Order: sequence, then structure tokens, then C-alpha cells
Amino acid sequence: MKKILFSIAIVTSILFTSCGKKIEVQRVETDTVADISGRWNDVDAQMVSKEMVNQMFEANWLNNFKQENGRDPVLIVGRVKNKTSEHINTEVFTKEIEKACINSGLVEFVASSEERDEIRQERIEQQSNASMETTKQIGNETGADFMLKGVISSIEDAVDGKKVVFYQTNMELVNIETNKKVWVGDKKIKKFVSKGKWKP
Repeated sequence: MKKILFSIAIVTSILFTSCGKKIEVQRVETDTVADISGRWNDVDAQMVSKEMVNQMFEANWLNNFKQENGRDPVLIVGRVKNKTSEHINTEVFTKEIEKACINSGLVEFVASSEERDEIRQERIEQQSNASMETTKQIGNETGADFMLKGVISSIEDAVDGKKVVFYQTNMELVNIETNKKVWVGDKKIKKFVSKGKWKP
């Protein structure tokens, strides 16, 4: 019985060794453009977010708000819908936008709806568990003036192992009190993907 089990183990080991492929991993800089599949990737997210923020800050709404209110506007990131056929982690995209906006010093940002739920729960627990000197009061949140929301869409055209993918990202800034859209921007990306023939 032991010999049979030993023989099975050897055969299994040989099969895995012969069928397995060597995996090589190479670390690269995070800003390196690595388009392997042609799908939406981190480089696209960074490129589009940078363009969107630049367009948004060049528009008239920012100066108009500051002149009328005497302060920086407060923004919140809403939902960015993925209407492509791919799985896109839109949170990576929205976090890039949020970072660029905050670091610009031109606007202020408040936490998203999901983040607020966690923070509010912490405040509630502080009411009964933290000292009076350090307890954060309920009802002192900063309300956002504008919500930034958008959609990522794509169109594909493929034939004979060749494919063209067109991505369009549309963003809009909406006044939360009036529902007025004060800015609308877009960024387009087109990729040509060609599958080479397999060579033995």
C-alpha cells in the first residue's frame, strides 16, 4: 500500500512539474505604462482623473462661487457608474480625483456616504465611552456644496484578432442645493489591440 501511494505521489509530482509554467515577476515603477490586455487599467484611471480635475478647475464655477461666498467650495464624490463591458474598480478612479482636488488647495472635500456611516458610528460611541473633553459633538458635520459624479462608457469594434476600444469618461459637478450642473467635462481614450499569432 505504501509503495502504491509513493508511486502515485511521484507521478502526480511529475505531471505538475511538466504541465506547470514558470512564473516570473518583475517590479516596475508605479507610473510605468504597462498595457498588457488593452483593458482599462491604473494608467487610464490616473490619466483621466488628472484631465478631469484640470478641466474642472479651469471652468468659471470655481471663481464664481468664491466671489459669491467668500470661501472655498466643499465637494463630495458621488457615484461613478461603469457602463463598459469590463470590470472596472471605479473607487481607484474616484480616489485619484479626490487626492488631486484636496492637494490642489482650491477646494475642500468631505467624506463619501459610505465613509460617513463609519465616522458617524464612531461619534455615537464616543458619546458614552469618551471623556467630555475629547467627545466629538453630533450635528457639526460640514455639508458639501457640490457633488462630483460621472460615468465610464466604452465601444468596441473587433475583427480577425484586432480590436479597437473607445473609452469615454463623462463627469459633472452638481450644486447639491439647487441641482444645477455647474460644470461638465469628458475625456476620451482609444486603444488598438492586436493579438499576435501563436508560434510553437
